[in-house]
Amino acid sequence: MCAIVGIINSEDAAKSAYYGLFSMQHRGQEASGISASWEHHISTIKRRGLVTEVFDADKLARLHGSMAIGHNRYSTAGKGSQGDAQPVSAKYDLGEISIVHNGNLVNKDEIREKLVKEGAIFQSNMDTENILHLIARSNAGSLQERIAEAVRQIKGAYCLLILSRSKMFVVRDPYGVRPLSLGRLKDGGYIVASETCAFDLLGAEFIRDVEPGEMLVFKEGSEEFKSVKLFEHTDPRICAFEYIYFARPDSQVEGKNVYNIRKKLGATLAKKDAGSNLKADFVVPVPDSGVPAALGYARESGVPFEIAIVRNHYVGRTFIEPTQEIRNLKVKLKLNPMSEILRGKSIVVVDDSIVRGTTSKRIVEMLRHAGAREIHMRIAAPEIKYPEIYGIDTPNRAELISANKTCEEVREFIGADSLEFLSIDELTESLGNERKYSLVSFDGDYFIK
Repeated sequence: MCAIVGIINSEDAAKSAYYGLFSMQHRGQEASGISASWEHHISTIKRRGLVTEVFDADKLARLHGSMAIGHNRYSTAGKGSQGDAQPVSAKYDLGEISIVHNGNLVNKDEIREKLVKEGAIFQSNMDTENILHLIARSNAGSLQERIAEAVRQIKGAYCLLILSRSKMFVVRDPYGVRPLSLGRLKDGGYIVASETCAFDLLGAEFIRDVEPGEMLVFKEGSEEFKSVKLFEHTDPRICAFEYIYFARPDSQVEGKNVYNIRKKLGATLAKKDAGSNLKADFVVPVPDSGVPAALGYARESGVPFEIAIVRNHYVGRTFIEPTQEIRNLKVKLKLNPMSEILRGKSIVVVDDSIVRGTTSKRIVEMLRHAGAREIHMRIAAPEIKYPEIYGIDTPNRAELISANKTCEEVREFIGADSLEFLSIDELTESLGNERKYSLVSFDGDYFIK
């Protein structure tokens, strides 16, 4: 779920990459880095921390050149050490190279074991370094051929940006699990980014999405780029969680506005309740990701919308925190219900998902303490029953509450008066049935073998 950005043939490329990463900070808060190519040399700055913590004017001034790639890290593979920050840069027989990667390789252990037996030495725990070794060890004559050879050996969900001294290569896996879009900058250069919200900040014009299984090749100083089909067969399946939770609401993912999709998910929840005896005073979103769905629910049902839970935006996400005690504390630090609005009221609370159930339990407890009379939880996604191994750091199955409890048992655990999820069919109908989606968290279909 990391963020990647590439700037091609644009003045002060590293600075534009910085702003692109800043707009996609939500996709990863662990580490940030940028590589830039100038006078046939690649310079890289990276470390743990947010984009604004890693870079300042002096550091950006050291990254010269018209081509740059950047990365915000959200760890799914690796230990989260300083060495696991990206880009990953190296020298090899064809010169210098730097790589950023969004996604997860499902055959990473198999590839690494083979490479180690052949004498490869690894400097990090990331699956991204596997790709670097495969490229370096190839006997193909050009970097383009080596990249093509490498990606045909890896399996999983991946978007790659690969920077050489004079070219940039853009690769998306044949399933297109993670989003990747191409845009045109005002000065005539190009931008490639995980989300189109990066285009908005830089004033870039959206051109199209990078196709699943496609490689784009850009050359320094050239306005033209080449498109290469890497695989004979592709099976596009954008991750449904991009629409439910991960992408910024102002992004376009595969031609669909995320904000509008989330409102549709909420409207679908309201339609499920239309024939029930539920009588609520108002609809309350769990901020921030639950807001569009709650708006959709309110509009469809006619029940008033109220911001009755206030969020502190200076507290990070809780489901990826290492211990349950810290997660519990951060729920209180992050969310504060307003008792003046809630006291004595029956409310519909809309959230994007339930993972372990502990966050929802704390929210219900806080709402009860604030005086809510009835709490009806509505989740704008199906029940999460399976770990997602294609780039989202979800827990193992034993920690997923819906994998081990019925909906009624989950309701009892979180303490709500009622609980409803979307069905998988309701989700896909809301997203649009004209295409397939990666739904592994909900149906356990691990389609990348």
